[in-house]
Amino acid sequence: MMAGNRPMGTAALSTAVPNLALDEVRALVGRLYGIDGSVKPLAGERDQNCRIETADGRRYVFKISNPSEPVSVVDFQIAALEHMARVSPGQPVPHVVRTLAGRSRDTLTLPDGVQTTVRMLTYLDGTQIKETTRTAAQRRAMGTMLAELNLALCDFSHPSATHDLLWNVSAAHRLTAKLDAIDDAPRRALAESFMTRFTDHVLPRLDSVRAQVIHNDYHLYNVLVAPEDHERIVGIIDFGDMLHAPLVGEVATAAAFHMAGNADPFEGPAQFVGAYHATLPLTDIEQEIVADLMATRHLITALISEWRAKCYPENRDYIMRHNPAAWEALSLMADLSRDEARDRLLAEVRRGKANEKHN
Repeated sequence: MMAGNRPMGTAALSTAVPNLALDEVRALVGRLYGIDGSVKPLAGERDQNCRIETADGRRYVFKISNPSEPVSVVDFQIAALEHMARVSPGQPVPHVVRTLAGRSRDTLTLPDGVQTTVRMLTYLDGTQIKETTRTAAQRRAMGTMLAELNLALCDFSHPSATHDLLWNVSAAHRLTAKLDAIDDAPRRALAESFMTRFTDHVLPRLDSVRAQVIHNDYHLYNVLVAPEDHERIVGIIDFGDMLHAPLVGEVATAAAFHMAGNADPFEGPAQFVGAYHATLPLTDIEQEIVADLMATRHLITALISEWRAKCYPENRDYIMRHNPAAWEALSLMADLSRDEARDRLLAEVRRGKANEKHN
């Protein structure tokens, strides 16, 4: 899938976010959905997202896709949500809202004449986990919930599920050229060492692991908990990075966001992975490379955010929100061998095995 001579994954990250005026958004929502409500902008990396709230308190998310996003990929994301609504209705994910004409999406011509896709989802209430005090029970609840989400998606397929996306840890080698753009020499050397670790130890094994449609962006901004109970998950949002990819990459990507906040940076990820494994066990080869892929997620976060922040300084704060933690995590993991990192990440998995043998 190409845009000009660039992979579509690059095009989607190098095309500016749409910026339709809020009064135009309100009029558009009224025309397409028959819904009138106040409009509040929501943050987004590629799309323009707005919260719509009606006078009686109903709330929705209206999405204007990045013009580079193929309609087929939007259809893939819509189909995945509708699949989960059918096979696992208890999943706390948004529901697709249909237009007055019964369509799951529509087309918009932007002020510059470019066409793009619009759609609307239900708005999920809850508190973003990033706003809470993290606990072991909360991390384990997140691990269990992600495993259940992956089980709900395991039989789902779509022609556009294998679309190109730079936020894919299993394809990190495609970002090698971005290493040269890191101005700080020690950081560039650090990134190069982890890219070598990925190409030497992970890439050759990826053909031997399970692959399916994954969320691919399950982190502290995209998981919601009940305001009165921060260990009860009530929402999973932002399916914009979803794709068909190795399942172990899903686990590693999610675990990477739990390294901060504890004296032992592996304590949180180990709790998360242990709970995930208890519901959806990782195979031996997946266990062998999951820590490498956790480091790879930090690597691609650093590379993509550095590049995009230079391209779009007006969106720098949002783009760079995970950048400092990524560099810190890479620095911490650089002092460990691959075996040490693997064993520390799998501490609860191994403890569970030992308890099974003991019992």
